[in-house]
Amino acid sequence: MTIIEWKDDYKTGFKSIDYEHETLIVAINGLYEHAAANDNKKIAAALGEIHILIESHFALEEKVMRDQNYPDYVGHKNDHDRLLDEILDIMDAAEVEDPDATGTRLGERLSNWFGTHFSTYDRDLHGKL
Repeated sequence: MTIIEWKDDYKTGFKSIDYEHETLIVAINGLYEHAAANDNKKIAAALGEIHILIESHFALEEKVMRDQNYPDYVGHKNDHDRLLDEILDIMDAAEVEDPDATGTRLGERLSNWFGTHFSTYDRDLHGKL
């Protein structure tokens, strides 16, 4: 089951960032599949993997922005920080709630966030670097 489809609109022009975007989308789709299959062990593993992937991806993207003196760095970074906080909250909730519901909720939240973030912040990043 796919919750996020890769689109060329998501490309930033930086091969390493674009590769990580695609990798994240694959991981998010995997989480959604585990949630649909009620596979709680795989949901827990996928939640941890996604957090690590996103955290490292944001570090790379933020380094590129700093190196390029990107003018909208602060707003872009703040959006990254908001998502990381939300993922940690969802991961914490997974420990006390139904992991299936948590995995589905995170998959949907990430799908919405990526669509918005790619079409605004990352589109602007591509256009200004």
